[in-house]
Amino acid sequence: MSSVAPADLPVGKDLGSLEQVEEATYGETKTARVKKRLTSRTATIASLVIAILWTIPTFGLFLSSFRPAELIRTTGWWTYFANPGLTLDNYAGVLFSTSSSSPQLGAYIVNSIAIALLGTIIPLVFASMAAYAFAWIRFKWVNWLFIFVFALQIVPLQMALVPLLQIFSTWLRPLQAWLHDVIPIIPEQNYAPVWLAHAMFALPLAIFLLHNFIAEIPADVIEAARVDGATHGQIFFRIVLPLATPALASFAIFQFIWVWNDLLVALIFSGGTQDVAPLTQRLAELVGTRGQDWQLLTASAFISIVIPLIVFFSLQRYFVRGLLAGSTKG
Repeated sequence: MSSVAPADLPVGKDLGSLEQVEEATYGETKTARVKKRLTSRTATIASLVIAILWTIPTFGLFLSSFRPAELIRTTGWWTYFANPGLTLDNYAGVLFSTSSSSPQLGAYIVNSIAIALLGTIIPLVFASMAAYAFAWIRFKWVNWLFIFVFALQIVPLQMALVPLLQIFSTWLRPLQAWLHDVIPIIPEQNYAPVWLAHAMFALPLAIFLLHNFIAEIPADVIEAARVDGATHGQIFFRIVLPLATPALASFAIFQFIWVWNDLLVALIFSGGTQDVAPLTQRLAELVGTRGQDWQLLTASAFISIVIPLIVFFSLQRYFVRGLLAGSTKG
C-alpha cells in the first residue's frame, strides 16, 4: 500500500511571508495603475492646458508691471507687440521713491517677512512637539485630547477674532508697554499680537497633519532608541525631526503663503501703523486710494508674489515628498 505524503502547508512565518508578498504585489500593481493614468497623454495635455490658463493672468500682471503708465491706460498687455514699451520706473517708484505719494513698499515688505517667518516657525515648533507627544507618549485621555484639538479646526476663524482681541488688549498690550518701559529698544507696537494670532489659528491643523506623519514612523525605530536609553527629547530631536522633514517643509510652505497673503488678521492685530503693517494691508490701501495708478499696483502686486515663489521653489522637493508620504506602503 503506497502512502502519499501530505503537502507542506505554509504556517507561521511562511504564511506571513506569503501575505507580505501578496500585499507588496498588490501595492505595486495599484501604484503602476495610478502612475500609468497620471502619465497618460490625456493627463499630460490636460495638465498643460490648466498650467497655461493658470499662468496667463500672472504673465499679464508681470508684463503690465513693466509697461509705462500711458500705455497701460490706453492699451491692454495683450497688445504689447502692437504697442511695445518697457520701463523700470514702476519698480523704482514703489521701492525707492521717497515721495509722499509713492507706495513706499520697502518697510511693508520687511514687516511681511518678519510676520511670515515667525508666524510659520512658532506653530511648527509647538505643533511638532505636540504631534510627537500624541503619537508616541502614552498619558491619560490622550485620544480625547487629540480629538479636541482636531475639533478646533471646525471653529471659524472669524468667531475667535473678537475674544482674542479682547484678551490681547487686556493682557498683551500692558505687557508690551511694560517691556517698552524696561527696554526702550523694544517698540511698544510690535509683531507679537500678529505672531500669536497666526500661531493659534495654525496649531490645530499643524498638529493634526504632523501627527499623522509622525505616527507612521516604524515603532521598531522608537523602541530601539528607548532600549538604548534615549530620552523623549533625544528621540524627538535626533530621530523624529529628521524623518519628519518633508512633512514639516510641506506645512511650512502652506503656512508661510497663508500668513504672507493674510489681510484680515493683519488688519485686526497689527494696529495699522507702518512699523507693523504687512504688505497686503498696504496693497489694499493702494487699491482704494490709487486705483487709477495701475502701473504702481501691478508692480506692487508682482513684488508681493516673488517671495512666496522663492520659498516654494526652495522647498519644492520636500513639498512633493511630504504630499506623497504615506500614500504608498513599502
